[in-house]
Amino acid sequence: MGDWLYLIIGIAVVGVLTLVGLLTSGRRRKAAPPAGGTDVIVPPPTETDTATDAPPEPAVATAPAVETPEGTASRLVRLRQRLSRSQGGLGQGLLALLSRDKLDEDTWEAIEDTLLTADVGVAPTQALVDRLRTRLRVEGGQAPDPRTVLREELIELVGTDMDRRVQVTGADGKPGVVLVVGVNGAGKTTTVGKIARILVAEDLSVTLGAADTFRAAAVDQLATWGERVGVEVIRGPEGGDPASVAFEAVKRGIDDGIDTVLIDTAGRLQNKAGLMDELGKIKRVIEKQAPVTEVLLVLDATTGQNGLVQARVFSEIVDVTGIVLTKLDGSAKGGIVVQVQRELGVPVKLVGLGEGPDDMAPFDAAAFVDALLG
Repeated sequence: MGDWLYLIIGIAVVGVLTLVGLLTSGRRRKAAPPAGGTDVIVPPPTETDTATDAPPEPAVATAPAVETPEGTASRLVRLRQRLSRSQGGLGQGLLALLSRDKLDEDTWEAIEDTLLTADVGVAPTQALVDRLRTRLRVEGGQAPDPRTVLREELIELVGTDMDRRVQVTGADGKPGVVLVVGVNGAGKTTTVGKIARILVAEDLSVTLGAADTFRAAAVDQLATWGERVGVEVIRGPEGGDPASVAFEAVKRGIDDGIDTVLIDTAGRLQNKAGLMDELGKIKRVIEKQAPVTEVLLVLDATTGQNGLVQARVFSEIVDVTGIVLTKLDGSAKGGIVVQVQRELGVPVKLVGLGEGPDDMAPFDAAAFVDALLG
């Protein structure tokens, strides 16, 4: 009996060992590489590998850097420098004539011609010459200094009693609303952008309304000006109702507690009645929410008498409160400042002196005359 027991145990052991051998052999055959190949060890995927295989993330568009506009003080310095270069011929020519040993009739006629050529206008020229004649008449004693007399009379002619402040803030918690009007080509949209920069430099918050909806280029241009100084621009569909854009801009300004809302308007002059209706509607719609604090008329200084004709048309349509004279550095006819003020009875409040983004400054009569005289 004992021998049989050992035999059974031995058979069982052999069977178990045989089964284990068969299982191990099967595993090796499944993992074996192709004949003649080498073993390839593939490590498990890591986080890095997973990130590499994943599709790239879309690029995030970075907002354009917000610029810091130039302050008013340095603008005024450049105002005088640029005016002296472009307008110096007028002042120097007058001084040369007035400094002659003898102020005869031919000299006074030459002075009149110089002033008229500079677009001062007939009536202002005659008034200035009469005052200069009176003050420079030598009646014994020391002769007056021609430069001092000319400076004082020119400052008086340009006007010292006009309020040249631009009313950019409102009352009762509402924003100031500045309506900017003028013919296309005078630099109206650019002027709106430059005024926005002046206000931002003075730490005022601004919203722009692109109400010249029939010129897509004007809307895009204004949007670019706004982006550069971090100012919101309200725009509507191309060819849409300008008054609705103006209304929305003022509404946004009130809701956001903005200091100033600047509205760019269309400048088409082909149909005076249509332009009158459009600007009148814009003004009425705006004033349902807040008063219009300023209506600025943009004029191109190089257009001379034609610019005055345009100015009269707009002054008949809306109550213009101030003039923005652009391209003054590109014209030797600085006398347009005097003439346009006389014609319209409103002051020049801002002047543009170049194509740079900060080439606009508040108008100052004394600085203007000093620039003329060099």
